[in-house]
Amino acid sequence: MKVTARGNVTRGSAAIGAVLAAALAAASVVVVASWLAAPSARAADDKSFVMKISLATVDDVLHQYAKNYAAALTQDSNGRIKAEVYPASQLGSIQRQAEGVQFGAIQCQVVPPEFLVGIDERFELLTAPGLVRNLMEGQRLAADPAVRELMLGLGADKGLHGVALFMVTPSSVIARMPIRRLADFQGKKIRIFASQFQSVAIKRLGAIPKPMTLAEVLPALQDNSIDGAISNTANFTAMHYVDAAKYVTEIGQPAIFAVVEISKKWYDTLPPELQQVVDKDAAAQAVAIVPQTAEIDGRARKAWVDGGGELISLSADDQTAMLKILAGVGDEVSNAKPQLSAAYKIVTEAAQRMK
Repeated sequence: MKVTARGNVTRGSAAIGAVLAAALAAASVVVVASWLAAPSARAADDKSFVMKISLATVDDVLHQYAKNYAAALTQDSNGRIKAEVYPASQLGSIQRQAEGVQFGAIQCQVVPPEFLVGIDERFELLTAPGLVRNLMEGQRLAADPAVRELMLGLGADKGLHGVALFMVTPSSVIARMPIRRLADFQGKKIRIFASQFQSVAIKRLGAIPKPMTLAEVLPALQDNSIDGAISNTANFTAMHYVDAAKYVTEIGQPAIFAVVEISKKWYDTLPPELQQVVDKDAAAQAVAIVPQTAEIDGRARKAWVDGGGELISLSADDQTAMLKILAGVGDEVSNAKPQLSAAYKIVTEAAQRMK
């Protein structure tokens, strides 16, 4: 009995010892695995991400926004997002930039939305004339929840993640010969953005619309391919257009907006906390740029005149007549395109609330 009991105890002790040994071995594996994994986890937490911010313009509101956004990202990500700003189409034409964002080669583009109509034609909605009368109304329209949801959601199924929308400036027209009256538009070839709304508007003024990217405008003015171009005074000043055309007529319509698009492919690689930084800082800087907008425009207007250019304003009668001529452009274009109609209604209803 004793022998049997001792044998049972011995066998029981051996079994318990085996279990303990196995548990210790397993625990050791877990500890070793945790120890080995810890550096990788820490490395993932510390990983940095390069963010190229691309735009076509330089020394204007879009450029200032890009610089502000880059600085905010660096600070709020504790340096984990390395933001680099590439103005003046350094990374290619606007279309090449958009393609780069779609496929992840470029991480961010700051651009007037109508230049993305090749991705979704609804991007051109905000270039309809008469939507807003001034910068304040434009900023309020861009901040309207329904408009933001619409515009920033475009392209989501085509590689884009919209993060910010803001108004840049009212439009001006640069011309080789002065446009002092509405009648002076007759027969002139005018560069427009890639927008059917602008095309119809220019035709109503008696001019010939010529869609072009910004990089094409100066050579076209120099070789007389166009007589004038729609953009804003800050661009004309920064890119020294005064050497090719000295006259800028401030027509105010349409408003020029900007949208900030992030590469969805790149965005999806970010940890959640950095995604939040990208989204939050983009929206915050769209608000912060507002007081700088008027200051940038004022400097540009002064520099244009100091550089030998002339600023022209239409008479009150001509301005009123122009708005009457352009009234209904939005309805004409949107009614002809079913995809635009419902979206245009969202924008116009929001615009009415701004007034």
